[in-house]
Amino acid sequence: MQQNSLVEYGSRRVIITITAVMCALLEIVDTTIVNVALHDMQGNLGATTLEVGWVVTAYAIGNVIIVPMTSWLSQQFGRRNYFAASILIFTIFSFLCGNANGIWELVAFRFMQGVGGGALLVTSQTLITESYPPEKRGMAQAIYGMGVIVGPTLGPPLGGFITDNYSWPYIFYINIPLGIIAMLLTLQFVRSPKYGDKLSVKQVDWAGIALLALSVGSLQYVLEKGQEDDWFSDPMITLLAVTTVLGIFFFIWRELRAKNPIVELRVLGNGNLRTGTILSFILGFGLYGTTFIIPLYTQATLGWTATQSGMLMIPASLVTAFMMPIVGQLLQRGAKQQILVALGMVIFFFFCMWGYKIITPDTSKEAFTWMLMFRGIGMGLLFVPITTLSLSTLKGKQIGQGAAFTGMMRQLGGSFGVALITTFIARQSMQHRNNLVSKLSIDDPTVMQRIHGMQQSFIGKGIEAQTALKDAYQSLDYMVMKQSIVLTYMDVFLYIGLLFLLCVPFVLMIKAKKNKGEKIDTSMAH
Repeated sequence: MQQNSLVEYGSRRVIITITAVMCALLEIVDTTIVNVALHDMQGNLGATTLEVGWVVTAYAIGNVIIVPMTSWLSQQFGRRNYFAASILIFTIFSFLCGNANGIWELVAFRFMQGVGGGALLVTSQTLITESYPPEKRGMAQAIYGMGVIVGPTLGPPLGGFITDNYSWPYIFYINIPLGIIAMLLTLQFVRSPKYGDKLSVKQVDWAGIALLALSVGSLQYVLEKGQEDDWFSDPMITLLAVTTVLGIFFFIWRELRAKNPIVELRVLGNGNLRTGTILSFILGFGLYGTTFIIPLYTQATLGWTATQSGMLMIPASLVTAFMMPIVGQLLQRGAKQQILVALGMVIFFFFCMWGYKIITPDTSKEAFTWMLMFRGIGMGLLFVPITTLSLSTLKGKQIGQGAAFTGMMRQLGGSFGVALITTFIARQSMQHRNNLVSKLSIDDPTVMQRIHGMQQSFIGKGIEAQTALKDAYQSLDYMVMKQSIVLTYMDVFLYIGLLFLLCVPFVLMIKAKKNKGEKIDTSMAH
């Protein structure tokens, strides 16, 4: 009975759904919207490149620390109050970010904005799941999924447009009116489930909170800053990596023994949720990894502007948004989640192979657009079945706990993906460069003919012979560097594609457990 006491109908359900999707979008768009404005912030606040990178890192750390705690915090303060307070924190700190006078002030406000934002994503998913009867949950996850998948790709073009036409503080100010509307709708329409008594201050698992913040915060720092600081040759990275491992070990030990754990790890005893968290990690890896490399490639190698790179991602997002309700309908009609996930992974593999084939130093916009639209189909087939599979056999407060796990794993999958890809690009491009240089010899007549041709071309522009020869060698070096970067990005696509293909047989082997009480719940919902 508890499970269905929160099911909503009619306009009330529509309003709750719109509020939840709006909050999920606010949170996710803010993850990527700042990326294109970092250059302006750097100049405006007099920061170094390393310092301005913290604007992104601080938000991610705030996010990933709070996500696993959201279910517990909802129980303590009541879901409606906690959700409204999170929106308020997010909105206030958005205003303060826009008003920041120094880089470290902005970083501190971004961390707090991330703390407010982390709750928005997971609580939105729980709200939508519980507002729909079990047989309509596939469609509910499809609606939520639109926000989650479309969000990361809306950020860069929106950020580019605002930065080019106004100024960077406005990327934070646009959250204020939306935040106020969302908060008022939450206070008016969202209901809080009753899950027993609140804990006194003494009963709170303070050790669990400290260990969670320490371990997850350290892990996020290592992933964000590892490549930049040359991984374990940096004492700080080494120290935090050790802290992460020990912190996670003691956190698990603590949570399994605590009377009132901050994160209920026992919920992972549910087979479907365990499978869903692993698949969420892989989904995050593919979603954020490819959303990261394509704009990076188009800007750094093809010389596109931030707005052009951002706009490239929009058609793919629209395809995903179009796919979501179709997949939701298929699930409602009894399509197997494992089959849809496997199909999504095969499509994602073909998308990566497509990328592998078309990457050149001058790939056209059209080639990218069709490839990314194909990715949009794969994402639609992956997101909805993975989330419905994860939460399908959970009831009551377990739904919130399960949503927190899948949300955190998707986030960490993205962080791992971006960290691994940046490290791989830096190391592999040097490897390719060395291989290409080893094939260039001054004894090779073709090489010398090429250099001589370029030298003549420079002389023709009125440059003195010796300088022209130097310029010719520099041009050749630039070509080698560009070619090595192209080969590296080809490798990235190939390996991400193979990762997804390798997962297919395991996904097909999953036996999804049906909720024994589902038939009764369904009849009660009508």
